[in-house]
Parts: sequence; C-alpha cells; structure tokens
Amino acid sequence: MDHSKHVRLTETELTPAVLEGATVYGADDHKVGKVDHVHGSGFGSKAIIDVGGFLGIGAKPVAVPLSDLDFMRDESGDVHAVTSWTKDQLKDMPEHKH
Repeated sequence: MDHSKHVRLTETELTPAVLEGATVYGADDHKVGKVDHVHGSGFGSKAIIDVGGFLGIGAKPVAVPLSDLDFMRDESGDVHAVTSWTKDQLKDMPEHKH
C-alpha cells in the first residue's frame, strides 16, 4: 500500500474514538495487528495492539507508544497506522495486562 498520499492525523485526532480498531502495518507493509484500545490521548499515550491470532482469537495484546506509530487516513477515510516494528518484534514484547 502506498501510504505517501495518505493524510496524517493531527495530535488532536489521536483519541481512543479515532484510533481504536485501526489496522497497523509493519516495517514490511504487512498487517501486524489492530489497535484494541488506547491509554491516554496525544503523543504521550500508548496504543494496545492485538498481534497475531486469527479473527481476533489467540491475539496477544502489547503496549506501543503512539510515537512509534504513524496514524493516517486512506482515500476512503479509514484510519490505519504504519510502524517500523515487525510482527515478530511485536510478538516478542511483554503481554499487556488489562
């Protein structure tokens, strides 16, 4: 996917209502997970990403600083994120406990 034409979200848009459910693409541009929920708002908060699993079953939640994610809207207005993390790197992170 060519993310260069996608519109980056502003800091005021980095809220749970906007980010939850966003697909996250990794360093190789493959889908690595989905934002389950967000702790805080703005650049200082953390996104809890469900990594792995199948259809949401068996996914591992990991906490990633929002500063490690580049959130944007595609041509359809759907929010997604790009990160330099790979799926394996995210899977190796400690599990986020609710």
